[in-house]
Amino acid sequence: MFWCFAIVNNKLAEIFFDKDSNEESLITGHCYVKRQDYRTKQEQHWIDQDTKKARFFFKKGEYKPIKKQR
Repeated sequence: MFWCFAIVNNKLAEIFFDKDSNEESLITGHCYVKRQDYRTKQEQHWIDQDTKKARFFFKKGEYKPIKKQR
């Protein structure tokens, strides 16, 4: 199991996922977290990096990626 930071329903969260045989990620769950709980510079950097790429909308047990607006 792997994890990373993401924005889920406009809130900071840790998402947990597995990779299948095709190296595609299958999200298994998430939990909302507070940014101030992560105090080191490295953790703050991870949050900034991961949330640029990972944004999802969760509804009725399904995760749908949010497309970036230009």
